[in-house]
Amino acid sequence: MSPILIASIVGLYFVALFVIAMFTGKDSGNKAFFVGNKQSPWYLVAFGMIGTSISGVTFISIPGAVGNLNAANPNAAFSYMQLALGYVVGYFVIATVLMPVYYRLNLTSIYTYLEQRFGFWSYKTGAFFFILSRTIGSAFRLYLVAMVMQLFVFDPWGVPFAVNVSLILLLIWLYTLRGGIRTIVFTDTFQTVFLLLSLFSALYFMASELNFTSIGLFKTVQSSPYGQFFFWDIKEKSYFFKQFLGGAFIAIAMTGLDQDLMQKNISCKNLPDAQKNMFTFSFIILLVNLVFVTLGAMLYLYAQAKGIEIPAKTDQLFPVLAFEHFPPVMGVLFLLGLTAATYASTDSALAALTTSFCIDFLNFEKKEHLPDKQLVRTRHVVHIGFSALFVAVVLIFKYFLNDSVINAVFTIAGYTYGPLLGLYAFGLFVPKRQLTDKFTPMVCVIAPALTYLLNNNAQNWFNGYKFGFELLIINGLLTFAGLWLISYPQKQLATAG
Repeated sequence: MSPILIASIVGLYFVALFVIAMFTGKDSGNKAFFVGNKQSPWYLVAFGMIGTSISGVTFISIPGAVGNLNAANPNAAFSYMQLALGYVVGYFVIATVLMPVYYRLNLTSIYTYLEQRFGFWSYKTGAFFFILSRTIGSAFRLYLVAMVMQLFVFDPWGVPFAVNVSLILLLIWLYTLRGGIRTIVFTDTFQTVFLLLSLFSALYFMASELNFTSIGLFKTVQSSPYGQFFFWDIKEKSYFFKQFLGGAFIAIAMTGLDQDLMQKNISCKNLPDAQKNMFTFSFIILLVNLVFVTLGAMLYLYAQAKGIEIPAKTDQLFPVLAFEHFPPVMGVLFLLGLTAATYASTDSALAALTTSFCIDFLNFEKKEHLPDKQLVRTRHVVHIGFSALFVAVVLIFKYFLNDSVINAVFTIAGYTYGPLLGLYAFGLFVPKRQLTDKFTPMVCVIAPALTYLLNNNAQNWFNGYKFGFELLIINGLLTFAGLWLISYPQKQLATAG
């Protein structure tokens, strides 16, 4: 595929998104931007969340990681499905424990719960860790796709990487500026269609080329070196219970305690609709993840059958095959799927970060006396600011990132989402104790530092044991323990007065 063709396809795709934004963003004030006026259809939210959750990382990095047949790799072969099974448990907890709290308190930012439960410093600490987590996580995702676009489009034209990233963010900023969540619910639905079309068409093409029937495809993959589902060496990162429990808590933290994913859910009309959305989504995303790892195995089997050299960076396997070895139509579909995954995850992240900063740090809900136009202008400035921040962080990653992107995303999440997990667990499950609020930031900094220390020394201290995604759980437990140390019985509130 020529760079001009690739750029033209992305340009047309953006025009389609902009048209959707024009219709959904009309007369859009802050309430529509933040929570879609509480009118989002639950089935559109459920379908659109597939694109948001998958992102460019899953689209490229998961299939690439499948072929890294190393037990220390938590995504080797089909071991990623151990994590995905844990997600289902996490989504159930979100629907039955967290969502009722968010709807009962009628929250716009989910972190205002922490202010009502603990106080000012706990609230600001929780919001800060979300902004840190989502900025890093979304920048990782954007980095991966920007690297693909750089390799196949911008390098042949001699365009610098910084211009590439800035252009992607500019396009996303343009169509999310006015409509926010109300627009994103519809654009994400549109983008999920292309993402799934790309995924299934790639599988169909490779199966046809290798003369596999549907049943033969799955049997071949299952009997190949890439088809191992479960791993039982407790010392390795891919051990089943590490993955399963890690997946459950990753879902709780990175979905249920994340303004990005929850902002769509609290834009539904009511709690029953939001719960229907979450239960439907959890079932569909499990199947989609299974198809993704199957695709990964097929990519390696196809490359071996055709004598194609596997790239040194496995994240490049899918794009190299799609652009250089598949027919042009498959390259077009891959590009649309990758673009859809990128835009679907980055646009909602920008909206969520803007929402959190406006509500949690600029106190929009306490400034209702100000003219709406003034608040909208401020929101626009914040939106631009986070777009610029994304560009800066992606550029940093380009020069310092060596690991598989999916591993890097979850490793960073283990450190940044742990304090949120500990804060919400303490708030929800220890109702009779209150925190000495001013000490909360200190606890939430010390816990990740201790987690990092444990992770770096685990093999020496624990007879070769390697931490995997359970780092998030360890971090949450350390945060919880620290919060207990700075807490006191709730009844003291009455005696203090």
